[in-house]
Amino acid sequence: MSRETRRMVRHYFGTDGIRGRVNRQPMTAESTLRLAIATARTFAPDGEGTVIIGRDTRRSGEMIEAALVAGLTSMGLTPQLAGIVPTPAVAMTTRTSQARFGLMVSASHNKYEDNGIKLFSPDGLKFDDPTEEALEAAMATAFDGTYAAPGSIATPQRVTGVGDDYIRSCLATVSAGSRIRGMKIVLDCAHGAGFQVAPEALLECGADLTVIGAAPDGININAGFGSTDTSALKAAVLERGADIGLALDGDADRVIVVDETGTEIDGDQVMALIARELHAKGRLKGGGVVSTVMSNMGLDQYLQTLGLSLARTRVGDRYVGEHMRAHGFNFGGEPSGHIILSDVSTTGDGLLAGLHVLSVLAERGQPMSTLGHVFDPAPQKLVNIRYTGDNPMDSDRVRASIAEAEALMGARGRMVVRKSGTEPLIRVMAEALEFRLMEQALQIVIDAVNAEI
Repeated sequence: MSRETRRMVRHYFGTDGIRGRVNRQPMTAESTLRLAIATARTFAPDGEGTVIIGRDTRRSGEMIEAALVAGLTSMGLTPQLAGIVPTPAVAMTTRTSQARFGLMVSASHNKYEDNGIKLFSPDGLKFDDPTEEALEAAMATAFDGTYAAPGSIATPQRVTGVGDDYIRSCLATVSAGSRIRGMKIVLDCAHGAGFQVAPEALLECGADLTVIGAAPDGININAGFGSTDTSALKAAVLERGADIGLALDGDADRVIVVDETGTEIDGDQVMALIARELHAKGRLKGGGVVSTVMSNMGLDQYLQTLGLSLARTRVGDRYVGEHMRAHGFNFGGEPSGHIILSDVSTTGDGLLAGLHVLSVLAERGQPMSTLGHVFDPAPQKLVNIRYTGDNPMDSDRVRASIAEAEALMGARGRMVVRKSGTEPLIRVMAEALEFRLMEQALQIVIDAVNAEI
């Protein structure tokens, strides 16, 4: 049984940086300007150095980028504008270029009305909670401090080659690249940040490639395409007679796999597949895998049969990454498709994970429908409940319902109830060894949450 620990209320930062509806707090030009100034003072108090900035394809991206540029240049820092590139490319370039920090303008899998900012340390790592809390405090007084002298105000630079370097980094890790040649693949780019680099990478491998969701217009990102809506990908896989389909999200830091029958493969199965291959080749470090409280009990039981462990963290790939670094793991991820292969990338990486799946498919010579069923999952269901107003999780009734559901399942199941860190949603997940028990426990909490909204 598991329930996420309640966190202190934060006005800007959520599970993955800052995210929200554009031109409403916290996603306004003013807040963005405050963030840029506060981050500059925190990470580059000497007023020198570069900052990498990437963005996805949504219309508001250039507006947010402009506010970041204004804040950074006013502090003497030189923004290096990478343009439209995936989030993991920004993390990689921040690390390799010795930038003071990196910024990715994206709201990930959200629709175009939202935007966000993900922040990376000089090592290409997402900021931890204490750092974010310190930045929140600094944002409140950002306009009160000193700025660069007029002669020290920096000029932003457009940089090229970030996408190409990222492609080379990903392809260098896939030993079976030549065997992907001729494989029928459908790639859904979600009209997002991966719409250029991901097709280029797969074409360089020699794939027989069909690309969908690669015509961004500023408002169609994640709309009917991508990791959160695989209906178009499933149809294209069947129509094309493809061996596999891969769906990225808006900033290409996650991937969802569809097999040759048009069936979506659960992210836990993908993690089990990659972990098994890494373990068999002696490349899995830490004695297991790191995932979140949302991963299925079946994954844990399967890894035990290999003599491996499953460590669980709070939801969010940055928490997975933090645990990996602290305990010597090199592989982890989330059921939602964030996969971290830390020997190469410091964050979730949709293209990199997809290439590893393709490598296994090429090496094994079995259909994806067979490879994608690594273990039998325990019955599990996730329900998202949208709300307005007060957080239902603060209700005594909801807390009591969670305790009731947990007591009902005992050691035979788990209940995870959490407020989304990126949207006004309550996510209710129940899992049990028996389907009826799972359904009963789930309904208890759903009824309580619905009564409070």
